[in-house]
Amino acid sequence: MGEQLVVMSGIEKRFAGVHALKGCRFELRSGEVHALVGENGAGKSTMMKILTGVYQRDEGEIAFRGRPADLPDTRAAQKLGISMIHQELNLAPDLTVAQNIYIGREPRRLGGILLDDKRLNRQAEQLLRRMNLDIAPDVLVSDLTVAKQQMVEIVKAISYESQVLIMDEPTAALSDAEIEELFIAIGKLRASGVGIVYISHRMAELQRICDRITVMRDGSCIDTVLTKETTIEKIIAMMVGRELYHSATARGREERAEVVLEVKGLNRGKAIKNVSFQLRRGEILGMAGLIGAGRTEVARALFGADPVDSGDIYVQGRKVRIMSPHHAVREGIGYLSEDRKRYGCLVDMDVKSNVAVSSFKRFSRFSWMLKSPIERAAEDVVGSLQVKTPSIHQALRNLSGGNQQKVIIGKWLTKDCDILIFDEPTRGIDIGAKSEIYKLLDRLAGQGKAILMISSELPEILRLSHRVLVMCEGRVTADLRNAEGLSQETIMQYATRREDRFASSREETLLANRRGYE
Repeated sequence: MGEQLVVMSGIEKRFAGVHALKGCRFELRSGEVHALVGENGAGKSTMMKILTGVYQRDEGEIAFRGRPADLPDTRAAQKLGISMIHQELNLAPDLTVAQNIYIGREPRRLGGILLDDKRLNRQAEQLLRRMNLDIAPDVLVSDLTVAKQQMVEIVKAISYESQVLIMDEPTAALSDAEIEELFIAIGKLRASGVGIVYISHRMAELQRICDRITVMRDGSCIDTVLTKETTIEKIIAMMVGRELYHSATARGREERAEVVLEVKGLNRGKAIKNVSFQLRRGEILGMAGLIGAGRTEVARALFGADPVDSGDIYVQGRKVRIMSPHHAVREGIGYLSEDRKRYGCLVDMDVKSNVAVSSFKRFSRFSWMLKSPIERAAEDVVGSLQVKTPSIHQALRNLSGGNQQKVIIGKWLTKDCDILIFDEPTRGIDIGAKSEIYKLLDRLAGQGKAILMISSELPEILRLSHRVLVMCEGRVTADLRNAEGLSQETIMQYATRREDRFASSREETLLANRRGYE
């Protein structure tokens, strides 16, 4: 690591009586990737907003390259060379890559009257080549993958000659292959002397690319440690200040309960190919696979969100036709989408409305909504699921990701669904909230709910699931009992079993499927 770029010491910040930061210290060196971790609400974003000039500190000092730094606004931070790439990408989709990189700073000709598009594209191409990126400067941003858009954000920051780059959850929406591309880009930035602040909930990433880790909790900086000298368990312990939940029933549990959901020969174009499986009462069936394996497509088909070409669905032994989400809910199936803000909740409405939205018929009389029963149901959800909210009248957008997730789960519990499909239930939430969601799912299974859980995090699959259904390119390649000896490596072998290999190893796969039901 090189010279000291940033030193923040004794940083204090209060908002309307809330003590958000308490004497915090953070350091960053050139050529360093320094992780900043903590639960939602720990103070990470507030610290970085002070460093980027969005907020002003109440007390404390900031030094940049050894000199006191005054950061009254974002322009002042950018002028020093401090940039931030937010989790929600800040690009104009209908503009080209070059136009996004130099927006508001476009080169001009004829005395500034006309834009110089040739020079604009040439400058952008030089920056893209500098990062070894195969992206055309004149392509529309809307035509790029999320990973490529992420790269454009990085190049945009480089165009400001940024010496400090803050990345907020940069891999949240990326596939494994795209994450590799991002890590290569981070390596190039590090080699050029850029200091990177890396905010992430994904612990495995920290060990791979970060030099140091600073842990925050409840507005305080708990400690800064060298990555190579610590463990994930120690980091998590510092973050949450309490023991994380581990399911005692995931491994080795015998399942003799009735089958509540059975799928036979489900097909939908190239996305779903002859998918069959069973889900039993009180069981958590984990569904694993790589991006594009067809897991979400299966979930949407079961919920009636997408039509199927063929196949049969049985609910509690009875063949059903699910033509729409309304039909699915009527059959006792609830679905928590991987994109909760788009499909799972009404972020501008309050907690009580979100809890009741799938059960309005239950809470209405002669087209009038009954206020008291809705409020009682919402209070029951907040209490039983331990939702952290000032009241049931709070807008959902003001809750953390983990608490939003709990409200959506509460919506389906209020509807009394026996079959729950959770697609990436802990995506984008912190490690402490994950622990609470794990405990909740295990408790629901203990109450007899049947749960199909899709997750891209294999430790999560192994931690919670009684059985693991593995998919690759639209096909089920294995149905494995989660017993001692089942590992991430075994699951990945089946998750990468492409169709051309699938036929040649059919006997082995059938044997794996058979083991899942023994």
